[in-house]
Amino acid sequence: SNIGGADRMTPPDANRPEFHRPERIETIGEGKRSIAVAANAAERAALATRFGLIEIVRLNGDYSVARTPAGIVAEGRVTADVIQACVATGEPLSARIDEQVALCFVADTPADPPADEIELSLDALDIIPFVGGAIDLGEATAETMALALEPFPRSPNAEAFLRKAGVLAEEEAGPFGALAGLKAKLE
Repeated sequence: SNIGGADRMTPPDANRPEFHRPERIETIGEGKRSIAVAANAAERAALATRFGLIEIVRLNGDYSVARTPAGIVAEGRVTADVIQACVATGEPLSARIDEQVALCFVADTPADPPADEIELSLDALDIIPFVGGAIDLGEATAETMALALEPFPRSPNAEAFLRKAGVLAEEEAGPFGALAGLKAKLE
């Protein structure tokens, strides 16, 4: 019998994101290194559930990664093909994501920045804290994709569907729309 319980099974996804691609810090040097990540079918399905998508057909991240005095800098591109639901009709809508990214992974307990020049160069980068000895390019890719999504996707049929349901168009709903309606009644 194991007194410490070390061989007890822990759920595989206990505290791990669906698309986990850790890159150990000690393997990243000061020279740039190319790292590509791609979500498999199970990861894409889990991410689609998390982000409220019908489907993620493809999700890739291509990065150039290097260690700098400020942290681990990853620059590159996130590409994805997704299927979202129209907010009005629920119809599936295809969307293509192609985002340039510039990320700086910093230890969650950062030391003081070594120089002013580093602070200035960080302005162009999205800062991502990390804990432990690895950065997660999979989760960074998934979050980049999610931020690039259209928040309220609408199909070509959305306007007609909403009108039929009695929802006013933006120009009809505001104060000028009310005045126009009053004017029409007076004529």
